[in-house]
Amino acid sequence: MQPNLLKVDLSQLLIVDVQTRLIGVMPEADMAACLKQSGILAQAAALLAVPVILTEQYPKGLGHTDPALLAQLTGVTPVEKTAFSCVAEAKVKRQLSRDRSQMVLAGMEAHICILQTAMDLMSMGKQVYVAEDAIISRQPANKANAIARMREAGCIISNTESIVFEWLGKAEGDAFKAISLLVR
Repeated sequence: MQPNLLKVDLSQLLIVDVQTRLIGVMPEADMAACLKQSGILAQAAALLAVPVILTEQYPKGLGHTDPALLAQLTGVTPVEKTAFSCVAEAKVKRQLSRDRSQMVLAGMEAHICILQTAMDLMSMGKQVYVAEDAIISRQPANKANAIARMREAGCIISNTESIVFEWLGKAEGDAFKAISLLVR
């Protein structure tokens, strides 16, 4: 499958494990950026009717999704999981849309849940787009390694602004105006 520009009607957004107790152990500035970019993706997805899946890794131990991020995901209920790959969780797998071949990934940690999810999605025939500025690991070297591995495996490593403007496709309409304000 050849990589393509993202299309709003082919995309699905998966936000992975942005949970309160995990947030506290991440590099502060990197975490703030990850939260901001994940929020932009969530809001753009809502404006453009891109389906969103949200996961929480063992919330009893790691807490729930960051409240500010969750507030930007109106109508999205987190799926609890214990497997590192989101695809290994049957509830997540059921939410994967068959007619949406492009998966956009954001969240944490890059070298564990994001990496394993990306690899499993690719094995299912999905095109995987990773928002590099919306993923994080405790150690920057682990994030860099995960990005290199995912790129080598065929994932498209992108960024939030590229993703949302690919979804838009053109500079017109209310969604364009709203998303332009988000990325300023």
